[in-house]
Order: sequence, then structure tokens, then C-alpha cells
Amino acid sequence: MTPTRRTRPATPATSRLALAELATGPTAEEAAVGLRTGVPAGVAVTRIDGGTATVVTPTAFAAADAPLLRLRRAQVVWTLTQFPTVRRVVFTGADAVVLTRADLADLLPPIVVTEPTVGRRVSSPVTVAGTADVYEATVTVRILDAAGRILGTGFTTADCGTGCRGDYRSTVGYRLTEDGVGAVEVYQVSPRDGVPEHVVRIPVRLAAA
Repeated sequence: MTPTRRTRPATPATSRLALAELATGPTAEEAAVGLRTGVPAGVAVTRIDGGTATVVTPTAFAAADAPLLRLRRAQVVWTLTQFPTVRRVVFTGADAVVLTRADLADLLPPIVVTEPTVGRRVSSPVTVAGTADVYEATVTVRILDAAGRILGTGFTTADCGTGCRGDYRSTVGYRLTEDGVGAVEVYQVSPRDGVPEHVVRIPVRLAAA
């Protein structure tokens, strides 16, 4: 699962809008790097109370094999729990279930990048943040130009080590004479041979620096 960002007019029905955007799916730029949604239209929040969001789903939502259904639920849970009023999600129906992020954490890749998101315009120094479960909690970050040349690099550690997921945040500077496209790469350096592992590549727009 990869976070994305949308800017929309303010509305009191924020959760409903977020689910509608999730069902709409990725932009062309996001789709080009492999992002997609597994959630069909028609998923809706009927109530939020005491940190619990109650969700109804269309028939098509549950008409999937178990792995896909779990991924669909995970996308809904992560989308709704980004809001401070929601800590858990109740899926109603014959197969009713209550889920939190912790229940679905095994679906996350070793490294998740929450900032920046695909296509965002960034400037030096770039703030890079997310979560990771990697060897000795060490995360490496590099900024690349359109040709793949390294413009800047740095590393940081997550606040939890091997075998648990922790938060990380780092700022990495770069030098570039003109605005252009590029990428932020976040990865683990293999303890065996020093090769980058679990590489997450986020295409971005780089401001001259």
C-alpha cells in the first residue's frame, strides 16, 4: 500500500469524500508507477462514533477471494484512520468484522514512504518520512535527477529496530541548477552485500536549488 494525496474543496463529509477518491483510483501519473485501487465504488461511511467508523459495502466488494478482500479492507482502514476521529473500522454485513491498522500491518512492505507523495513538487532540503521494519532500523534516502544521477543522499533510523515497525523522518539536500523531474528513493542497504533492498521510488518534481 502506498499513500497518495488529494486536494479537494472543504466538506463536512470528509470520510465519504476520501472513500470516493479511493474508489476513483490513481491519477495517470500514479498509475504509471504501478499504483492502483482494489476498492469499487459504493463503499460508504454510515456513522462515526467513539473512534469507530461503520462502513457499508456493495456486493461487489466482498465478491473476491480472501487475499483481495483483505487488501480491499486494508485500503479502506488506512484511508479512514488517517483522520483523528477514526481508530477502527466496522465492516457490516454477513461477514461483519472490526479492523484496525494493527490488524493489517503484515500487508505493509518493509518500507513505506508517506512524504513526499507521487508527483509532488519538492525543494531542497527534501523532507522524507514514513515507516519501516528493516535491519537495525537504518533507512537510506537519495535524491535522483531525471537521468538517475544522485543529487543528494542521507540516512536515518526508524524509532523501532529489526522485527518491529517504526517511524522515520529525514531531510536531504540537493543541488540542481534548473527545475526538473526526478525521484526520491528510500531503501535498506543489504547487510550481506551492501546492495539496496526494498527500494521505494517516488517520482517528484524538483525545484532548482
